[in-house]
Amino acid sequence: MSERSSAAAPPPCRFAHYFVICGLDTGTGLEPDELAALHQWLEADRQGRDPDTATTGENFKQSPLKRTFKSKVLAHFPENVEWNPFDQDAVNMLCMPKGLSFRTQADQCEPQFHSFIITKEDGSRTYGFVHTFYEEVTNRQICSAMQTLYQMHNADNASADPPSSSSSSSMDSLASSLDEADSPTSPSSLPCRTAGYDSSRDTLYVSKALCLITPMPFMHACRNFLSQLHSAITAATPPPLPLESYIHNILYEVPLPSPGRSLKFHGAYRPIICQRPRLGELPLADFPLGEAFSMLGVENLVQVFTCIMLEMQILLYSQDYQRLMVVAEGITTLLFPFQWQHVYVPILPASLLHFLDAPVPYLMGLQSKDGTDRSKLELPQEANLCFVDIDNRYIELPEDFPQFPNKTQFIQELSDVLRQYGVSPNGGRSPQSPSGPRVSPSVTTYTSGQEPKVSDLRELEDDGRNGNLQGDKLDVLELLQGNATLERLQALAKRTGVTVARVDALRATVKGQGAAGLGKRTAAEDEELRNATLSVQLREVFANRFTTMFADYEAFVIQSAPDLESWLTNREQMHNFDKASFLSDQPEPYLPFLSHFIETQMFATFIDNKIMSQWEEKEPLLSVFDARVDKARLYNVRAPNLRSSTYQRSSILKESAQSIEQRLMKIDHTAIHPHLLDMKIGQGKYEQGFFPKLQADVLNNGPTNNKTVASQRKKDRSRQQTDHLNLYNDLKEYMQEARTLGKNLRQPKLSDLSPAVIAQTNWKFVEGLLKECRMKTKRMLVEKMGREAVELGHGEANITGLEENTLIASLCDLLERIWSHGLQIKQGKSALWSHLLHYQAREEKLLHQAESPGSHVPDRRKFDSSAGLPVLGVSLIHDMRHIQSMSEIKTDVGRARALIRLSLEKKLLSQHLKQLLCRQALTKKLYKRYAFLRCEEEKEQFLFHLLSLNAVDYFCFTSVFTTIMIPYRVVIIPIKKLSNAMTTSNPWVCVSGELGDSGIMQTPKNVLEMTFDSAFRPHVHISAMFKCQNLGKLTTVQLGHDNAGLLAKWLVDCVMVRNEITGHTYRFPCGRWLGKGVDDGSLERVLIGELLLPGGEEDSGRGWGTPPLQSSPSQTRRISITSQSGRGQKPTCPQIQEAVGEAVNNICKHFHKPEKERGSLTVLLCGESGLVAALEQFFHHGFKSARLFQRSVFVWDFVEKAVVHMESVSQMEDGQETVEPVRVTCQSLCRYVNAINSTPRNIGKDGKFQLLVCLGARDHLLPQWLPPLVECPVILRMYEDSSMLRDRTTVNSFIGVLETLNDFPITLEASLVKSISL
Repeated sequence: MSERSSAAAPPPCRFAHYFVICGLDTGTGLEPDELAALHQWLEADRQGRDPDTATTGENFKQSPLKRTFKSKVLAHFPENVEWNPFDQDAVNMLCMPKGLSFRTQADQCEPQFHSFIITKEDGSRTYGFVHTFYEEVTNRQICSAMQTLYQMHNADNASADPPSSSSSSSMDSLASSLDEADSPTSPSSLPCRTAGYDSSRDTLYVSKALCLITPMPFMHACRNFLSQLHSAITAATPPPLPLESYIHNILYEVPLPSPGRSLKFHGAYRPIICQRPRLGELPLADFPLGEAFSMLGVENLVQVFTCIMLEMQILLYSQDYQRLMVVAEGITTLLFPFQWQHVYVPILPASLLHFLDAPVPYLMGLQSKDGTDRSKLELPQEANLCFVDIDNRYIELPEDFPQFPNKTQFIQELSDVLRQYGVSPNGGRSPQSPSGPRVSPSVTTYTSGQEPKVSDLRELEDDGRNGNLQGDKLDVLELLQGNATLERLQALAKRTGVTVARVDALRATVKGQGAAGLGKRTAAEDEELRNATLSVQLREVFANRFTTMFADYEAFVIQSAPDLESWLTNREQMHNFDKASFLSDQPEPYLPFLSHFIETQMFATFIDNKIMSQWEEKEPLLSVFDARVDKARLYNVRAPNLRSSTYQRSSILKESAQSIEQRLMKIDHTAIHPHLLDMKIGQGKYEQGFFPKLQADVLNNGPTNNKTVASQRKKDRSRQQTDHLNLYNDLKEYMQEARTLGKNLRQPKLSDLSPAVIAQTNWKFVEGLLKECRMKTKRMLVEKMGREAVELGHGEANITGLEENTLIASLCDLLERIWSHGLQIKQGKSALWSHLLHYQAREEKLLHQAESPGSHVPDRRKFDSSAGLPVLGVSLIHDMRHIQSMSEIKTDVGRARALIRLSLEKKLLSQHLKQLLCRQALTKKLYKRYAFLRCEEEKEQFLFHLLSLNAVDYFCFTSVFTTIMIPYRVVIIPIKKLSNAMTTSNPWVCVSGELGDSGIMQTPKNVLEMTFDSAFRPHVHISAMFKCQNLGKLTTVQLGHDNAGLLAKWLVDCVMVRNEITGHTYRFPCGRWLGKGVDDGSLERVLIGELLLPGGEEDSGRGWGTPPLQSSPSQTRRISITSQSGRGQKPTCPQIQEAVGEAVNNICKHFHKPEKERGSLTVLLCGESGLVAALEQFFHHGFKSARLFQRSVFVWDFVEKAVVHMESVSQMEDGQETVEPVRVTCQSLCRYVNAINSTPRNIGKDGKFQLLVCLGARDHLLPQWLPPLVECPVILRMYEDSSMLRDRTTVNSFIGVLETLNDFPITLEASLVKSISL
């Protein structure tokens, strides 16, 4: 290795890549900001004017000191770095996001600090750290130009009318709100400004920025270095060395610290220390996390963090650029082991507000202006936006927002950590005001009136600990200590009494210097150590939560591909994670958050990295996380506590803090000290307050073979050589980490902002939205279709309600983002609802103007009119009015989501949105040319993807909006013979569903309606409307009458009930008489319902349906086996046994499902294939005669006779000894039968038997009741010898089957057990 190359760090391992100076180019003068002109071009395009003819002149109504002028990169060193090409436009924009800023002596001109990030297309990140200060303008032409601008400004204001403009554009409003209060400083903090600028009396200052660009985020070190560099030019005396020496040193001679090592290098006045975590620790994060908590408060920060985890749109808002960076970087470092995968622009220049139009998740920071009201800040997208006002500690959260698991205990643990460091958990304003200096408390700053102490300079020039300047003593000592011969001579001299004074003195001097270095820590160093340990402990609390929640994630990873190539080829078609099984294994409190989180891109990327690790080197963050999970398993065998909802605190907080403290207390490596360079004499002369022009020839090249310093650095190079070799390997790891950091980022480029590039970016957004729609609809179909999807090879067999709700919420979010893309006119927070309101107003206006209301004919559902239900109109306006009438929904976002869910449930989502978009004139008015909704081909594909959702059934509206009032229509249809349809009694109904019942509703007496079917056959029915709270899916209808009048007997075919909002129609078959002296004498029946599917849908595919996940009992017309008309083909013994077994099995399956996923238990008990029907078959088998003396005999007759016999026997045996269990069982059966007989309800004999079975199943008495019934002598008279009830073996097998129901807590609907007191 040559002398020159070995003297510096290997190029990729340098601490800093570039040193940049941005400011005013006096050669070109004052130029309007090009980005402001671009903003004018975009606004002209939005307003429909020709962008090329848009005025690009200056805005003379604005004070010149408030205008934006073009800044330039005045110099950057070196010219270029091969592995990190210099992006001049992006660096200039981010160094000075507002462009040049001018001040006078009347303004505050304190220096400010901020940082930024440049994310490249491959996802790698470069960090920038900027120190901005104000420098006096000495160029007379610039001062003259500023005075001329003020004269033009005053003249224009004198002749112009008062400004008045209004625009409904959200972007216009946003831009105006940012500019209206754009003053250089807060008015309240400054004296009254004199009118204008006068070059003869005022001193003009302009902003200038010093910037370091580094590969890793060493914020404190860079801030300290830049602050010392600025102090060097403001001090009364020049620094010890030319500025080029310090800049050259940090660019070429300071290496990146090795993992797990600390590094010391030197600034202009003081040494600077930084450290890097070990490979097994949390990755480097140097931004003060404690400040982020202090600025927002713990609870607010946790809420914002949850939004980021769920990949919502997050907009940070603050006057201070550094606050934006601290919060953005602080929160993203808490994501470990996950990584943000979407747009990340912590500092968004005001001229790039169109970036907020991106219809994708993003994390952006926007500078606010002092006095700007949030209410005036209208943003393009707000439905899924988390707005964070950092300065006021105020956040706005999206609706339907799941909470972070164990949020209360989590906040308590974070609060305890903050209190240990004296930080209030409730947050507080940062010690520095937004308009004040942005100088770190850990940085010593020297202003123009203050000079560095002589002792500081002398200590820096004669530092025996740094191995560089004045290091002869250290070199001599190391030579003596490393030479065995000299050591033996020294020992011999001591034994003979000869004192080696110089060597002892030298050793004592060096030892004293080392002890002083270890014991003496400045307040700034203590503050830096405090910030670092606080940050790592806060991060450990977050990391511990993810270790707990995802301890067993590896068990659910599906690794089905044989090699990497095949996996990459089929990535989109493959299921990589068993989500349903993972969720079923989690504690209940975690589910709302986890069900959303596992659908995010960051979780998908995490699982992808896990799968790829079997073929490639494991991603660094994943490696650290897996090691933590393995360590947790050592302490928790099979991790039983990790899956518990019990909160577990982090146990390694002290350990993590000690690691950082040890590295900062014990310096592992000291970089080469700044030294004199081979420079030209006379250049870069020191002038207080002005940054000199640096010698480019020195700074653009690495160190030269300077013989005067080569001997002083010889020892340092030998010590550093091993470290540098290790750093090469570390850099490879770092670059790999950077590349994978944003593998799937859709990051907008800041360097090229031409209209063509913006159009191309928007086209990529359109393609991305269409692809996302295709993937979401496919996922929803596959998950919903159940076993049929499995047979087609699509993965999981079913979908839980939690997953379904998550997918639908994700679809609502996608539709909001699609409707927000390219939006230029909006009212309210929801872009979709805003469009719908415009459409509704337009349609209602056209309807009123039209001569006949038939100009807009809605589509109609084609139900058979024999059902007695009037045709339900189907139109978008009709459904919108339903949503608008629901007082329970308060916001526009909620109304839009309700309409999406309602349309999806009605299989009308695609049709409604197509109807909305058919008004092209309205769409053109509301949306810009590049908007997704104005791309015809993509729009058609989008509607087609939504149309595919009609293939499955959703109850996403009914199941979510459970408290709303819904109108229901009930139609009672008698048997078609007109004589049987007439009744003089007063009928009543009670409709029950999964969420409750309607209560008893009297129907109008003898109010018959007649309808005609397609063959003009008349049909008579009774119809009634009622409104009640949402009943959910309907399960039963109680139908009865009061038996009044001459024609009290009533033969009812069925009852129809329709939800007038969703259009769902249920049929409740009856086919039985209601009346005394007919059938079983019942005046009241409980009917079990079935949902009718709309038929005859030739268009739109609305007649498709979801394949059933489980064969629920189909509710066709059920006729009692024991009734007169029920004597058909009798079932055989095996068929009856199978029916009972299947009924019990269905009930067992019901209880093995998650509670929220269970269907109606009433259907399983009383439905056609339910337990009651199966036991009826069992009891009816072998009945001797169904008619005695022309009278029907029912199973209940046998039960009553058996009970009478048991009661008589019980009275006779009162004084005798009987087996106690048998006696108790007989008494319980008698008590239940007598209670049913004594009920005031006229439910008939079949109804009484049904009630007995249901009560016996509920109270786990059915298996106990069978033996007394079998042993009763009544059975000999009423059953044949071949009956199943007289076969002890068969009865015992039935008892065993029924006993399985004893394990489940069976609850009955109120409609079944009404008026029964037991």
